Amino acid sequence: MSHADDHGGTRRDFLYYATAGAGAVVTGAAVWPLVNQMNPSAKVQALSSIFVDVGGVEEGTQLTVQWLGKPVFIRRRGAEEIEEARSVDISTLPDPIARNDNIQGDVPATDENRALDEAGEWLVQMGVCTHLGCVPLAEAGDYNGWFCPCHGSHYDTSGRIRRGPAPENLPVPTAEFVDETTIVLG
Repeated sequence: MSHADDHGGTRRDFLYYATAGAGAVVTGAAVWPLVNQMNPSAKVQALSSIFVDVGGVEEGTQLTVQWLGKPVFIRRRGAEEIEEARSVDISTLPDPIARNDNIQGDVPATDENRALDEAGEWLVQMGVCTHLGCVPLAEAGDYNGWFCPCHGSHYDTSGRIRRGPAPENLPVPTAEFVDETTIVLG
């Protein structure tokens, strides 16, 4: 019996393991680009959160910024607008849900649940009509909020749908004050 006969199986085992290992590496190298293409691009990741200076926004005016390719309305409301929004009976709303990403769960669409601050002075919401994606006009419509002229959706001073074909309130994105004059979106 030769020395080679004692180790005959180990050479074959080595070849099997080496071939399987090389096949796994080649398969991983071929599949990785397909998986990696599903990740967001660097441009999208850079825009996933933005800082907005609202120091120059006067009471009763609105600033519109682009975030993730969509308009965002940042409105500094006056006392009349806040009072009007807070006096609405929630049971009369077509959409009774706040649609606020800053609050967990389906909370009622009270003005307090939609405003960015406790006083209700700041309202931040996506500027896209929930009917077909048009951009509503500010300080227009039957409720002095926003009006989508394309199909006639009327939103109140809190961005809640009041009349028209839009099925939901204007959504409130994730937002917070990082200092007295800067809001971060995302």
